[in-house]
Amino acid sequence: MADVEATTTSEEGYTSVSRVGDYELTVDATGEDGPSPNQVLAANYASCFIPAFRVGGNKEGHDDLGKITVEVEADLNGDDDLDAVRFVMHVEADLSDEEFDAIVERAEDICHVHDSLKESLHAEITVHGGQF
Repeated sequence: MADVEATTTSEEGYTSVSRVGDYELTVDATGEDGPSPNQVLAANYASCFIPAFRVGGNKEGHDDLGKITVEVEADLNGDDDLDAVRFVMHVEADLSDEEFDAIVERAEDICHVHDSLKESLHAEITVHGGQF
């Protein structure tokens, strides 16, 4: 048995429904009936990076980072393929730039989506502390 399993079905057109365990996600290549695959990938990247950032914080001795929000921006090339990804992170904890840099470095090593993407798509990350 595989470690990750999903079933994706498209009845017609460009919309597909993916089932992962008890969860369902509608994805539409046109972005009309759901997020596009590129939008889902960008959101998944951020959704994976936040817990990795928290673990990185723990490993750096910062157990309570508080609320974290990631604003994701992605650029597409002429073929509508992802060309660049940027994260602007808002973190409740008020740490120094050096402390955040150390946490980001650890998070990049921990985040499975980051590890799965080709290096040219690794997010450019900016962190703002003392938020909320």
